[in-house]
This record gives sequence, structure tokens and C-alpha cells, in this order.
Amino acid sequence: MVRKQYNQKSLGTISGASVLSAFAASLCCITPVFALLAGSSSIATNFSWIEPARPYLMGLSIAVLGFAWYLKLRPLIEVDCNCKTPRKAPFLQSGTFLGLVTIFAVLMMTFPLYAKVFPPKLAAPSVTIAAVKDKQQVKFLIEGMTCEACEGHVNNEVSKVPGVLAYQTSYASENSVVSFDQTKTDIKTIEAAIEKTGYRVIKSIQ
Repeated sequence: MVRKQYNQKSLGTISGASVLSAFAASLCCITPVFALLAGSSSIATNFSWIEPARPYLMGLSIAVLGFAWYLKLRPLIEVDCNCKTPRKAPFLQSGTFLGLVTIFAVLMMTFPLYAKVFPPKLAAPSVTIAAVKDKQQVKFLIEGMTCEACEGHVNNEVSKVPGVLAYQTSYASENSVVSFDQTKTDIKTIEAAIEKTGYRVIKSIQ
């Protein structure tokens, strides 16, 4: 009498599919962090289009994980034969591996909740706003930000523009409020810096 679990060899493939879909679901939030660390805005630009598909990718990952656990935990089938005692299942087919995959997938899907711990703190502009006579404040309405990592990405690019005095970006409000010296920069230059991140400025309010 041998105990046989049906389709265990497919667990590795199914687990891999879940990891890929979970990772893809969070690329829109992970890439801004990579961009800040690598100093390349083009990284985030390449994956910003994934954001609208995030809910579907998360659903796919959860469904695939659920199916994998079903295969792993379903009752074993008894088979009568004169076979030798089966060898221990490979690690990729084990419950331990599936548990690790599940943890990784959950961490990827919840990445936006803790993404704020990764972006580096930006130094405040050295010029005091009150000391600038030709200062102006503009609110830029931004499309495409999904988490606090996006805020850091926008702030990082805005801070590089000469003449910028202060900035505050909010993904929840979908805007960035920027104060700047009109003698050193203008709205179009700041707008271009924001759009360099891959997000789109839909309107600027003076």
C-alpha cells in the first residue's frame, strides 16, 4: 500500500507563477524605490503602466496560491502496488517551500504599506523661503502615484531643480505643492522634473 499525492510535481510551477504575479502587482511601488537607490528615474517610467492592473495581479496571485495550497493539503490517495517506498519529495514540492512562497507573495502585495521606510530622507533646501522676494507656490496635480514611495520619487526629482525652495508631495491627495524662486526656475521646468519620474502632471494651480 503506497500513499500517493496527485500532481505534486506541479507545485513548483504554480508557486513560481504566484511569486511572479505578486511581484508584478507591486512593481509600480517597488520601482520608485529602485529608482531612488539607483539614481535612475527611467526605471520607474518603464513600469508605471502596470499600476491599473495591480488589483487583477493581486487577485491572480491569491487564486494561484490558494490552488497550490489545495493541492498540497488535499487528502492523499491510497494506491495498491508493489512499489518501493517513495523517496522524500524535493524541496520545491514541499510545504516549507510553499510556505516561504506565500510569505514572499504577501510581502510583495503589501509593499505599499511599508514602502515609506525605504526612500532616503532628502535634505531641505538651504535657502530660506522668507528671504526670497520672487517666490511662487504652485500645486501640481499628478496622475499615477500609488504609495508613499512615489512621494519620495517625486520629491527627489523636484529637489534637483535649481531654485526650488520647498516641496511637499502626497500620493493620497495626488498632488505636489512646490515653492520656488521665479528668477531661477519656472513651472514648466518643475513639471518636466515631475514627469521624469513616469507620473503625469494633469494640471498646475497657481
